[in-house]
Amino acid sequence: MSQKTRALSRRQFLKGISVAGAASLLPLKLLMPYSAEAATAFREQDFQIFRNACPRNCYDTCSIKTYVKDGVVKFIEGAQESTFTKGGLCVKGYAYPRRVYSPDRIKYPMVQDGRRTGNWRRVSWDEAMDRIAGKILEIKEKDGNLLGMGLTKYSGNFGITNYGVEGMMSSLGYTTRFVGTPCWPAGIDAQNYDLGDMWCNDPEDMVKSRFVIIWGANPAWCSVHSMKYVNEAKRRGAKVVVIDPIFTQTAAKGDVYWQPETSSDGALALGMARHILDQGLVDNDFVNTHAIGYAEFAAYLRENVTVEWASQVSGIPAVQIKEVAEEFATADPATIWIGYGMQRHTNGGASVRAIDALVAMTGNVGKEGGGARYGHLRTWGFNYHALLQKQPEGSTGFIGATGPKGEFDFTKGEAASFTDRTVNINKTAQAILDTKDPALRMLWVSCKNPFAQDFDRPKLEKAFDTLEMVVSVEQFFTETVNNSDIVLPVTTLFEEWTVNASYWHYWVGINEQAITPMYETKSNIEIAAVLSKKMNQLSPGSCTFPQDIDTREWLEKEFNQGIYDYLGIKHWTDLKNGPVKARLASSASWSDMKFGTPSGKYEFQSELCQQNGHDALPRYKEGRKPYDEFRLLTPHTKFGLHSQFVNLDWMQEFNKEPFLYMHPDDAQEKKIADLDTVRVFNKVGELKIKVKLTSNVAKKSLVIYEAWFGAGNDFNVQNLVDDESSDMGAYKTGAPGVAIHGQFANVERV
Repeated sequence: MSQKTRALSRRQFLKGISVAGAASLLPLKLLMPYSAEAATAFREQDFQIFRNACPRNCYDTCSIKTYVKDGVVKFIEGAQESTFTKGGLCVKGYAYPRRVYSPDRIKYPMVQDGRRTGNWRRVSWDEAMDRIAGKILEIKEKDGNLLGMGLTKYSGNFGITNYGVEGMMSSLGYTTRFVGTPCWPAGIDAQNYDLGDMWCNDPEDMVKSRFVIIWGANPAWCSVHSMKYVNEAKRRGAKVVVIDPIFTQTAAKGDVYWQPETSSDGALALGMARHILDQGLVDNDFVNTHAIGYAEFAAYLRENVTVEWASQVSGIPAVQIKEVAEEFATADPATIWIGYGMQRHTNGGASVRAIDALVAMTGNVGKEGGGARYGHLRTWGFNYHALLQKQPEGSTGFIGATGPKGEFDFTKGEAASFTDRTVNINKTAQAILDTKDPALRMLWVSCKNPFAQDFDRPKLEKAFDTLEMVVSVEQFFTETVNNSDIVLPVTTLFEEWTVNASYWHYWVGINEQAITPMYETKSNIEIAAVLSKKMNQLSPGSCTFPQDIDTREWLEKEFNQGIYDYLGIKHWTDLKNGPVKARLASSASWSDMKFGTPSGKYEFQSELCQQNGHDALPRYKEGRKPYDEFRLLTPHTKFGLHSQFVNLDWMQEFNKEPFLYMHPDDAQEKKIADLDTVRVFNKVGELKIKVKLTSNVAKKSLVIYEAWFGAGNDFNVQNLVDDESSDMGAYKTGAPGVAIHGQFANVERV
């Protein structure tokens, strides 16, 4: 990249940031003291340059170049070495420097005198650990074990070393773990039943596709780097169909847009499959040679499915279903991107199986430019050293051979006589209230914001009130922190060492510590070490976690020869030169046609699926029955990842307040005008919010983007979302998913 080009990108960056930071110009100048004129004289040698990787649990997992001067992050850009990131970041990524230097950041350990009072006072790390360790030992003394101590942790801060949170809990003894995932479990199970694993094509090979269906995903907001492959496929002549209940920015860029009835995806896929069968467009070589159960699936289609029925259920005209089905079946190759939103229903897993079958019967499995794209974990073959810590001698826990597996089952070996107690992460409130013998007394929250992301917020508040101590490890004063007793300040990505891999693309990047941790922040594994030291001071032998750690040494322990060979590097420090991509035999998953199913073939009919309580065939399953007048959808916003980033003043320049979006015809019936304040309510709770009218939203649907928090705003969409389970997820993640989009509500003008 030439200096001239690099200077231009800096000018563009600074211009965008100056707008984003208009509300706080002085701090912006202090932190970003480079005008557009100065940017033209940019000299790379004036900076220390570090490699970072976004840890925010997004498709794109961007590789970042960080420019530091005088110990301060001056600006960042996407790494050019990654053909996926290709030098650019998303709007959230460019806000990272403000995240580090935000005046709202939690700087020190703090204790709250009365939950939700806001009466916070600073304490030392020693005092915070003394309180925490004392409570842990008290629980152990009262109950004879540590099952009364719970961990709820997810992926708000990815990075292999952050699995040290789970390792810390194991080093204390057997505890209660909230397992599962709200994100994608139904689809994970579905693809495992069909293919034997969740494994998608390299997204970069979408340029080879001749027909692309984006089904329930919005990459223009949620995977901006993938859009260049969709657009290039279009430029090469591919047709792009977008299927979504909301007319999204992605839908606006497609050739065909379908707005089906929400949760009717399975019927739509099966209707397409029936027409392909009737037209003789099935790939007989694939279904006869590389699959089992196709004859039974075809019989089911003939006996139970018609295009007209699919049209009636989905609301998509039969003529359009037939046209797209024929075009998909005759394109070579064709692909479907299965979004995570479309499987967040009570029939989500069944719907994914129907879409998988559509891809398989047309011979698009194992083909470059083809595939049913959902996700993969092929670049996640680390040692999980931080995760796999031993319990202290004599620890007791939940009695049983094995407990439900967590989302990623990295452990191997013989079954233990004791295990951690596991409860469903998607029913956090109910699990806290129901868990007895012993009851949950203490909760550790890390890499997660339950009050913004877990379900039935009113019940969650009641559940938290039953806990004797809540410890949150956080960067900002979230609503979860407001419902905690102690908050511990944690580092940002620029202040810690780790490594990040994607569940979508095949690039892996190092995350270097670019600046000294600010204030009194510590990384998760450093927090674990400090707790271990205090535990062993108070009760020698009560914690096995190392008390003195070098985070770089811990990072090295995560690598092995297998991951080195897969990435084509000799040592993890090679990643300091830039991200690297896995060495793929083919950009297509399953190109060798050796599937991970019991039969070793693609399974249209899965006995394992049936054994786990579902239909063996991908039959149609109805979605959740409405319990209120309107469908309520709560998708991701463009300006945040769940509740992260939306609180930054830079972001709030563009995203000043939350809104309810509804169709003008529905609003007219309710005597609601644009920008009126309305009350949205259902059996879970209610919230008050301004409304915007738009035909981008289907009739009888309400759309509220999921998270927004800031000064003086008590908005929380989880006041309206219950914890109804999706149909699948327990097989691979330990708990069923949650029907986030199977929600309903009513609305009235205030």
